[in-house]
Amino acid sequence: MKHFIKHSIKQEVALIFIAVMAGTIILCWIINNSFLENFYIQNKKNAIKDAYFRINEVVTNGDILSDEFAIELRKTCDMYNIGLLVIDAASNTQISSTRDADKLQRRLYDNFFNPNNDMEYLDEGSNYYMALVMDISTNTEYLEMWGLLSNGNLFLIRSPIESIRDSVKLSNRFLAYVGFVTTVISAVLIWFVTTRITKPIMELKNISEEMTKLRFETKYESRGRNEIDLLGEHINELSNTLEKTISELKTANNELLRDIEKKEQTDEMRKEFLANVSHELKTPIALIQGYAEGLREGINDNDDESKDFYCDVIMDEAGKMNTMVRKLLDLNQLEFGNDIVTMERFDITALIRNFIASAEILISQNEVHVRIDEHVPIYVWADEFKTEEIVRNFFSNAMNHVDGAKIIEIKYRLIEEKYANKVRVSVFNTGEPIPEESLPHIWEKFYKVDKARTREYGGSGVGLSIVKAIMESMNQRYGVINYTNGVEFWFELETK
Repeated sequence: MKHFIKHSIKQEVALIFIAVMAGTIILCWIINNSFLENFYIQNKKNAIKDAYFRINEVVTNGDILSDEFAIELRKTCDMYNIGLLVIDAASNTQISSTRDADKLQRRLYDNFFNPNNDMEYLDEGSNYYMALVMDISTNTEYLEMWGLLSNGNLFLIRSPIESIRDSVKLSNRFLAYVGFVTTVISAVLIWFVTTRITKPIMELKNISEEMTKLRFETKYESRGRNEIDLLGEHINELSNTLEKTISELKTANNELLRDIEKKEQTDEMRKEFLANVSHELKTPIALIQGYAEGLREGINDNDDESKDFYCDVIMDEAGKMNTMVRKLLDLNQLEFGNDIVTMERFDITALIRNFIASAEILISQNEVHVRIDEHVPIYVWADEFKTEEIVRNFFSNAMNHVDGAKIIEIKYRLIEEKYANKVRVSVFNTGEPIPEESLPHIWEKFYKVDKARTREYGGSGVGLSIVKAIMESMNQRYGVINYTNGVEFWFELETK
């Protein structure tokens, strides 16, 4: 069952970070818009009171006309956008930070003698008042402070509120622009960072998906930095354990199937084996016996060439008997189930390439053209040693029967089935096709299509029987296909 990801971790993490960041910026903008003006006004109130206390201190100490005080006063007024006026009892101007001193003086008299009932008082001391006042002439709201200094002079300090509101609006607008740009840039950075963070997680996801398909070749490359890498190392260990366990289970399953069949076949195979051996050994034994008797009786004593010929025939027949007996013993082990089939995972394409490389001298001597499909690695479940024996028998058979263009071609074809995926490996050679009446019998022990030719290259008629026994021990399919220009032998192995 295939599972689909509705939302990836990368998307979720990125969206959470972006949402939190955007929400933080919006919250800051709301707080800024709601409280920044009051904060500015409070800050302006403190600045005006500081200016008042400073002027009162200077007046008390008598330093009101000093250059140092004048510079300090100008800086304070410019910094906080403050208008300042100090007059004595005779209405003479003592200190003024603006050219419009007459207007400030009228405001001062109005505040003392004709106060506006609508003004909002913010603070009050023993010698001063502070309020929000609307200047009707300019329709501008000011924060004003007025009262008496310690020497009896009247003073007025004021600052326009409108500039504060403009600053607040400008600040909020700037915060909105910066927040938008920051959100976009941060979104890109967060997407990049989450991509790097989730990359190993996606790698682990792909590895686990391969494991569900019983493919264990892909491994996690640990960076050794964090918990994800530790998880990857554990998944690698799990993959190795699963592969080993499946290998053991497949081997045990094969052994179980073979045990079930072995009991039914043992007696019949024993009888068949003895009959075939006695039949196949009869001819070479007779030849050896005949030529040996000829040597003993001194036939052609004076002909060294004939003696050498007799000896060559005896040695050749003995060698053929040795090869046949060895193959028969191998076949006997397979058919009686005494040879354990070890199911393991290996690359079939690499096995075949290595075998062809080892047979290069034989290929050159016979002037055969071998073609092999270039293919990515194909991992199969089988007994690697016995699979090589199958390839060796098919290839030797092809070498012994190749004719015409003298081409041997090895191909791979992937097959998808309901319960298993397989690969079919085929070995084709140009030449005469196998007679149709011989096709059902070629897998039988000692069967020879062309007995004269088989004897010419030393064939025993056991090779294809060994292939049959190996393939049946692994419960896999095999076969042969005739073509007009040659013959193709094939076998299949599971890829998962």
